Amino acid sequence: MSTFGDGLDAAVQKAFTRPAPKSAGPQMRYLVKQLKGTKAVAQMLRISQRTVERYVKDQIKKPRPGLAARLEAEVKKRWQPQIRAKARQKAATTGGIVIDTRARIGYTAPIGTTDEDRLRHLTVALPPQYAARLFDAQEQGAGDQQLQQIAAEALKEVYFQDSGRRAGQLEEVRFTGIEHLEFDL
Repeated sequence: MSTFGDGLDAAVQKAFTRPAPKSAGPQMRYLVKQLKGTKAVAQMLRISQRTVERYVKDQIKKPRPGLAARLEAEVKKRWQPQIRAKARQKAATTGGIVIDTRARIGYTAPIGTTDEDRLRHLTVALPPQYAARLFDAQEQGAGDQQLQQIAAEALKEVYFQDSGRRAGQLEEVRFTGIEHLEFDL
């Protein structure tokens, strides 16, 4: 599970105008329509083609927990792609993104300052350029570590340095021990 990737996806999903299908039959029919066939869906979900056909016809209604989770994840990944793209574009150009986190945050600074990591709860509005960097990195398949580093740079500039008005000698922000992380557009 990717904490940052899942958080960004959840923020974008809040922009959906219609809820994604909840039960197995409609979810399976949606995937069959998107992938243009039962064979592709069966390969993706690692089940037989006949099983997919039985879900489509509502002969099976209750999937096993593992299959239910994979099915829901695949549907949400593909649900309302145009609205997803518009929400990302708006955040990356005009709106920015809000990060709400409870984590151990510290920094590297000159000798004589209190730079020790400590548990902080921050809710910070990040400018659009950081939203764009986060979404671009996520689309290119960046791992949680890279997304965490981008978020740390954003917190350094916006929260600690107040866009260049203070803490000019701050070198690096450490963002570890994440207890809670949520994004909002």
